Amino acid sequence: MGFLDAILGRSKPVAANLDALFALPSGAVTLETEGGWVPTGQAGVCFKPVVESSFDQMKSEVSQILTMMKSERTLEVKEVDDNLGFHWVVITEPDIEGLVSNVHVVNSGLQEAGFSPQLLCSVFGFKTGPDHPAHPNIYLIYLFKRGTFYPFAPLPGQQRDNALELHLKGLIGKDMKVEEDLTRWFPVWGVPVN
Repeated sequence: MGFLDAILGRSKPVAANLDALFALPSGAVTLETEGGWVPTGQAGVCFKPVVESSFDQMKSEVSQILTMMKSERTLEVKEVDDNLGFHWVVITEPDIEGLVSNVHVVNSGLQEAGFSPQLLCSVFGFKTGPDHPAHPNIYLIYLFKRGTFYPFAPLPGQQRDNALELHLKGLIGKDMKVEEDLTRWFPVWGVPVN
């Protein structure tokens, strides 16, 4: 950061550490053994679309890579636009390590093509058994620009269980880098990931 940036109050964004995604499988083991939540086998990468031919070309290249990977595994990929105008690449892969690798491919493809500013987050779904009937699904959200995770526990009626989210933070904090600034724990209503 330069002198002028400091005076004007500008700061450099934190460089994304995509390798932080590879901590998720151990966090998933902890969630299962200590909390009863298991991966749903679905994740989504959320980004803001732009109108550029290079963006369309990059999306095509990422789709081709995922299609090649698809032939090797039980991988499903779909693209969805949400009601806020964000674009999602939703990946279904039963193996959590394979799922994380595929999410990494999508994030890396967007980053390498120069579309880092459009990347918002990656969301990983978890489901529960009879121990937590009020929470059929919880999510671990990776903030691309921060290189951190946070839990999201939605309730019906666009409510969230903050106490459970803090409990989950304690569970995964030993395995993953958790976002310390709770004001950045944004709700992701209507996430197209189970």
